[in-house]
Amino acid sequence: MGKADLHMHTTYSWDGTSTVSGMLKQAALAGLDIVAITDHDAIQGSLEAVQMAAQYGLQAIPGSEISTKQGHLLALFIQKKIPAGLPMIDTLLRVGEQDGLGIIAHPMARFTSSASPETIYACLSHPGAGRVLVGLEVFNAGLIFQNHQPLINQLAHDTCLAQVGNSDAHVAWAIGGGQSIFPGFTPTDLRRALLQRTTQVVRSHCFTLRHIFQSWAPRYLLRRAGWVTTNIHPENPLALGRP
Repeated sequence: MGKADLHMHTTYSWDGTSTVSGMLKQAALAGLDIVAITDHDAIQGSLEAVQMAAQYGLQAIPGSEISTKQGHLLALFIQKKIPAGLPMIDTLLRVGEQDGLGIIAHPMARFTSSASPETIYACLSHPGAGRVLVGLEVFNAGLIFQNHQPLINQLAHDTCLAQVGNSDAHVAWAIGGGQSIFPGFTPTDLRRALLQRTTQVVRSHCFTLRHIFQSWAPRYLLRRAGWVTTNIHPENPLALGRP
């Protein structure tokens, strides 16, 4: 079974604190097979990861976390940036034009832009968008509040979408906190598993309020000062450096 983390952020996101190389290094240390860099409304870091991943013994899928009018959408297997601010259905149609797949990010989550059940059902009822929307992020390790988990589990059961677990990592060490396992080891295998709804969720560790103050906030301040987590060579350890 392959291991994937399909939701993480680099310095191409305003709130990311690690370079692409730093995230790939940590993903390799976490024992992952596949990653998707999904920066906020950006794709450049993801395309860089595709080119660099083999150096770290990984495979990378191009993607982005897109801010739609009805919540965040993880767009995977795309090659071009999709504009933010469109309705969810229109965004899914644009993902489909690139032969991409869509996964609802952190549905019903508090304090972040998240899709409601009504939005999800509307997308699934649309003949075009419903073919592109294949997954639901059932577990997001980056959420501080997890008390809506029973509702998400029920929504996943009712919609029959592929169930996905991700880290939503904004600091390198958080990668792998949530994972999706699937039959096979390649991006093609993962794509097939998403379409066939055969992915399974693995929960490892959660980001907490304490982590915000002790980990993310200091690294964010360092980023503002020009220092981020990076990796100058796959054989070297993670270190603070300038992007």
